[in-house]
Amino acid sequence: MDDAQTGAETPSFSDEELAFIESIFEMARSGQTEELARVLDAGVPANLTNAKGDSLLILAAYHQHDEAVEALLARGADVDRVNDMGQTAMACAVFRNNAPIVRRLLASGADPDLGSHTALEIARQFGIVEMQSLLESEASAGGPGRQTP
Repeated sequence: MDDAQTGAETPSFSDEELAFIESIFEMARSGQTEELARVLDAGVPANLTNAKGDSLLILAAYHQHDEAVEALLARGADVDRVNDMGQTAMACAVFRNNAPIVRRLLASGADPDLGSHTALEIARQFGIVEMQSLLESEASAGGPGRQTP
């Protein structure tokens, strides 16, 4: 079967392969960092996404697994990947009020202005004052990896 947009053939997977792929997403969701690192080191792409466009990094950030986030970043996960709902790992970490993950993402060059609701918009909308202050201070300072005009 061909993908209408790209002309690429859509891969088909066995039930066993699908279960393995789902287990990788579960590793990110549940913070199984050692197992996740092992499959990534064995060749699973760090930017693997599920049917909703959630990357492993988005799942690890949303479920507040600092070590899994660190392992993914160390293996080249895209800090600016946007899922199908317009969310980023940064937006998820802000929503969950997780300053260590937000700082780690910022230090890795994440752009807090991406997504249909940016991280700062989420902080303001939900009244997460600590996150709003953190993002505003990073923006005014140019932030790690951010360009200043």
